[in-house]
Amino acid sequence: MNDLFNAAGLESDAPRPLADRLRPTNLNEVVGQFHLLGEGAPLRRMLDAGRLSSLILWGPPGVGKTTIARLLADDANLEFEQISAIFSGVADLRKVFERAKARRAAGKGTLLFVDEIHRFNKAQQDGFLPHVEAGVITLVGATTENPSFELNAALLSRAQVFTLKRLDTDALEQLLRRSETEEGRELPITNEARDLLLRLADGDGRFLLNLAEELFAEPEGRVEIDAQNLGEIVQRRAPIYDKGQESHYNLASALQKSIRGSDVDAALYWAARMLVGGEDPRFILRRLVVIASEDIGNADPQALPLAMAARDSYEFLGQPEGEIAIGQLVTYLGTAPKSNRSHIAFKKAKASAKETGSLAPPPHAMNAPTKLMKSLGYSDGYVYDHDVESGSAGLDYFPPDMVRQSFYHPSDFGFDKEIAKRLEYWNRQRTKQAQKK
Repeated sequence: MNDLFNAAGLESDAPRPLADRLRPTNLNEVVGQFHLLGEGAPLRRMLDAGRLSSLILWGPPGVGKTTIARLLADDANLEFEQISAIFSGVADLRKVFERAKARRAAGKGTLLFVDEIHRFNKAQQDGFLPHVEAGVITLVGATTENPSFELNAALLSRAQVFTLKRLDTDALEQLLRRSETEEGRELPITNEARDLLLRLADGDGRFLLNLAEELFAEPEGRVEIDAQNLGEIVQRRAPIYDKGQESHYNLASALQKSIRGSDVDAALYWAARMLVGGEDPRFILRRLVVIASEDIGNADPQALPLAMAARDSYEFLGQPEGEIAIGQLVTYLGTAPKSNRSHIAFKKAKASAKETGSLAPPPHAMNAPTKLMKSLGYSDGYVYDHDVESGSAGLDYFPPDMVRQSFYHPSDFGFDKEIAKRLEYWNRQRTKQAQKK
C-alpha cells in the first residue's frame, strides 16, 4: 500500500484517510461477504484449489470490490494491475496487456482489475477476450450494475459472476469498532447517534468510515454528539438509486408486487423511496395506471379511472402537492380487491387470434350496408338484443369454423363476482339458442 502513496509523491508516513488505513490486509478481514469468502464459500474454494479464474464482482458501492480483487491477487501470487473504465481508453489497455505479456514471459501472472467495467463499450469489452483466453491476464471486473444487462454475453461466458452484499448493520458496526481501535478512542457520539450513523451509511462501508473520520476530527472535549446535531457535521446521504439503471426497475417491481400482495405499507415505502431517490413522479404514476388495470382489473373497476385522475391531479398541482394524489392512489390500489383475470383473458385471446389466422366473423355479426352484401348473406340471422325481452338473443359471435373458446373467468373477489353472474346468464342464453338449431 505504501507503494501507492510513494507513486503519488507522498511519503509512507503521510496522513492517510481512515478508510485506507483500515483496508483489510487479508481476506479474513473483509466484512459482510462471508457467503463468498467464508470456509467452503465459492471464492475461498477457488483459491484453495489454486485456480483463480476471471470473474465479475457485482455489488453496491463501498462493499469491498477493490479490496477483494487486490487480496485475490496477493493470495494467487499475481501482479495486481488496476484501471478504471471511466478514465482509461484503448491506449491504456494496450499498455496493460503489453506489461502482462512481458510478465508472463518471465513466469509471472497478472490480475487486471477493471473498476466500473460496465462503462466500457462492446468493442472495448470484446478487447479483453483474446487476452483472457490466452491466459495473459486474469480479469476481475467490478460493477454496480446488473452484468446481465451491461456486459457482453461473450465476456460473461468467460467469467464467473459473484454478487457482493450490501453491508448489514453488524458488518458496519465491525468497521466502526476497527476505526475506534485505529484512533485509540471511541467515537464521541451517543448510542442513538451511532444508530443513525449506521443508517446514514446505507450499506456503504467506505462512506461510513469517511463519516467516522469527520466525527473523529471534531475537537476533543466537545459535548457528546447526539442524533439531533449529527446532521450539523455530516450531510445526509441520499439513498442509492439510479433512476436510469437497475435500481429504477427493482424498486418499480417492489412497488407493483407490494400492491399486488395487498401490503399497502410496503407499497407506500417503495413509492416514497422512488420519490426520495429522484424518480420522475410520472414514471411512478404510469406504473400505478398499469397496476390498476393489470392487478386490480374488474375486481374494482374504479381503480383505473382513479389512477387516471391521480395522474391528472399531479399534472394540475405539480410538486409538492401532486404527491398527495400519488399517496392516495397507492393506498387505494393496495387495499383494493385484486383480479388479473381480464389481463389473462386478453393474453389468451391474442394467442388464439395468432393461431386461427383470418377466419371471417359469422354472417349475423357482419354489417350489410349494400345489396350485394345482403345477397351474400351478410347480417343473416342477426337479432337485435334490445328487442328481446330477456335482453340477450344468445347468438354466438365466434367464427363459424372455430370451436368456441372461453378466455375470461372472473375471480371471486370484489366486482368480479357480479361479472361472473352476468357471464353465467349470457352463457345460458347462448346454450338455449344453440339447442333451438
